[in-house]
Amino acid sequence: MNYEAPTIEQALDAFLSGISCMDEQERLPLLNALGRVLAEDIRAPFSVPSFPKSAMDGYAVCAAEVEGASRENPAVLKVIGERLAGGSVELPFAGALTAVRIMTGAEVPPMYDAVVREEDTDYGEAEVRIFRGVTKYQNYCAVGEDIREGDVVLSAGTRLGRIEIGTLASLGITFVPVKRKLKVAIISTGTELVDPGAVKQDAGTAEPDAGTGDAPSALPPGLIYNSIAYMLEASLIAAGFEADHSIYRDDAGEIEAAVRMAAKAADVVITTGGVSVGKKDLIPGVLESLGADIRFRRARIQPGTPTIGSVYRGTPVLSLSGNPYAAVVNFDIYFWPLAAKMTGCDAFLPVVEEAVLVSPYEKVNAMRRLLRARVEHGQVTLPSKSHASSVLSNLTACNCYLDLPGGRRIKPGDRVTIRRMQNTF
Repeated sequence: MNYEAPTIEQALDAFLSGISCMDEQERLPLLNALGRVLAEDIRAPFSVPSFPKSAMDGYAVCAAEVEGASRENPAVLKVIGERLAGGSVELPFAGALTAVRIMTGAEVPPMYDAVVREEDTDYGEAEVRIFRGVTKYQNYCAVGEDIREGDVVLSAGTRLGRIEIGTLASLGITFVPVKRKLKVAIISTGTELVDPGAVKQDAGTAEPDAGTGDAPSALPPGLIYNSIAYMLEASLIAAGFEADHSIYRDDAGEIEAAVRMAAKAADVVITTGGVSVGKKDLIPGVLESLGADIRFRRARIQPGTPTIGSVYRGTPVLSLSGNPYAAVVNFDIYFWPLAAKMTGCDAFLPVVEEAVLVSPYEKVNAMRRLLRARVEHGQVTLPSKSHASSVLSNLTACNCYLDLPGGRRIKPGDRVTIRRMQNTF
């Protein structure tokens, strides 16, 4: 039977099938919860504001008593007292044609229903002349204007950013129920790989850097620094997840043992390298030996066609290319929707939108391709001429992928589909 490679959408649907949302949670101090995913709905314990307050420095008045006031025909009111923010001095009811000097944030006395700003008065102390009328509740913050008691302020699955933290602080909340951190294990395969900080003299030995502060030198021929793991781990940490990585040489037994161990400790396992059909591409055989449930293999996309999505003993395993660009683009395609489903937080879903192409691109690709690109103000440029999957450095000028269908010729002025890179949250 011929195998027909799926589209990335079909591959993603297959990969996510049966994956459930984590239910474990913990309670954290408010600021420690920044970047975490809310585990429960938060309801307002009281209204905000909890008392009627002034939105201006001025005078609390009855709106009907200053209707039509002007410089030529001012309303004249007796000032019976003053209220400052943070205080609530009792004021006697003094009847009609009265006002209270009031500062921004101070409680508006119950007999008044609007505030005239200072600039529209003569700043009077015993009595004040009002030069412009106000409508009922103008410059007046009503009880519950921001939040009403009992309302759901933030829903479970919300990722807590600065606005959410501030909203919770406005309710006096000090501890927050959040989902525990997603744990991700990265397994880098390749005898040629070296971590930064390790001086490797040959393929069989590795020694730690002495830490002299000297500039690093090029590695011996045949060896490369493990840039992919650091790129992926940095992305995971920025998202608020736990992540670690380890390097394994091209040995099927060692890699199999590593995947087995990682699947016990982590929620997600990511492997890099060894997914194609070469002599040292051991991942397909390792997954078969483990009895992993292969959800997709070889999706119809460039780069990273050989990417594999599987599940081993309930743990999702995403197996990526050993080429840096191919690895990161397919990580962004498959990992973030997986993270969204496992955390119950849609904030991790990739942003897909349309923009107008500015740069020329002459090539017509037979297969759907994701090109490194940059979008600003709805316009897309291609900062680099090199789109090789082994090239990493030119990604520093990019913030999105141009999602180009196979067989389509594009030109400046065309509307195209882009996928935002998950560089920051």
